[in-house]
Amino acid sequence: MKLSPASEAIVKATAGVVAANAETITETFYPDMFAAHPELMRVFNKANQAVGEQPKALAASVVAYAVNLIDPDAPDFTPVMQRIAHKHVSLGIRAQEYTIVGHHLMKAVGQVLGDAVTPEVAAAWDEVYWLFGCALIAEEAKLYALGGTDPENPWRKYRVVERLEESDEIFSLVLAPVEGATPDHKTGQYVAIAVDLPDGSRQPRQYTISSSPSGSALRVTIKRVRGIDGAPDGQVSNWLGDHAQPGTVLDVSQPSGDLVLDESDAPLVLVSAGIGITPVAAILEDLSRRQPNRTVRLFHADHRHDTHTFYPSLRRQVLSMADARAQNWYEEDADTAPTLHPARAGFMDLADAELPADPIVFMCGPLPFMYAARKALIAQGVDPEKIRYEVFGPDLWAQNPDSAD
Repeated sequence: MKLSPASEAIVKATAGVVAANAETITETFYPDMFAAHPELMRVFNKANQAVGEQPKALAASVVAYAVNLIDPDAPDFTPVMQRIAHKHVSLGIRAQEYTIVGHHLMKAVGQVLGDAVTPEVAAAWDEVYWLFGCALIAEEAKLYALGGTDPENPWRKYRVVERLEESDEIFSLVLAPVEGATPDHKTGQYVAIAVDLPDGSRQPRQYTISSSPSGSALRVTIKRVRGIDGAPDGQVSNWLGDHAQPGTVLDVSQPSGDLVLDESDAPLVLVSAGIGITPVAAILEDLSRRQPNRTVRLFHADHRHDTHTFYPSLRRQVLSMADARAQNWYEEDADTAPTLHPARAGFMDLADAELPADPIVFMCGPLPFMYAARKALIAQGVDPEKIRYEVFGPDLWAQNPDSAD
């Protein structure tokens, strides 16, 4: 899809001004939209709103899409578009909600930029928004159809059939549909769980499916979010930690996510930190079962060995494969960790990591961690196009100017 010639000229002339004010525009837009449509708070993460991550992610996405429309040399926006569509489907976003978002977003553009927004400028950026929105609507409609989900009723009832305490702060829930069969999913995908909180609000959160696609249930692994520097504790993770026991019925979305295990036999490098181990665990479980001869290198960073979720099963799977090796980094007590190979102390450093030739890389963890890992891998000669990542929460990857190195 392309902009009309008239709109393209206006967007080229005004893109710099809009980009410079994009975060202010989105910070104005969200409160205004929620005041007019409080029901939308049921599909937006209030914690991400509170710390400003969602406005930043929206601003970065709209600006990147606009640049893609006017600059033939801009990076392909398709992967970002697909990632956003998967997030939206997991949250039950509907096509009609794009009209509400568009109205309040353009209203915020006018409020922030004032007289600079002539009718022609407003029409050009409205065209940008609707090209963006229609592309997402089409992609989301396809994903809903493939998942057999009615977007008007996107939540399905699941019962907790088992609970596993992985550590003091991390637990796993094994979920089975109350009715019907477990849906197909791809290794590495996630689901959203929506809960009704004591204050009367409803909030969804996305959790990786940490089991491979087999059996009659899904396993999700959840870390209790503890507030830092005065921030509140995570509402949903702690509600689930306190209340989700065998027999509890939860609202769960269809499996979503585009960071999935491919079907090739190319060497694979898995890089994770903390709770980012969850998609890695699913990938390694699947590989050990279906592709035990595939070359795999697993690099993980954690606080201590006893906070390293899934370590026993990961070790068994590595040992069962023909060419799999793991290296771990721990901030504390690395020298006494009972790992297969000696753990390294401190933060992960991949500068001298032994890598297979021409690997595919999957990463999951905090953004600063993934930025550093990506730089180190590229310095080692890894093709940037073969480095893929998963972000828990709003995707702020493009906010870092070095992320495209």
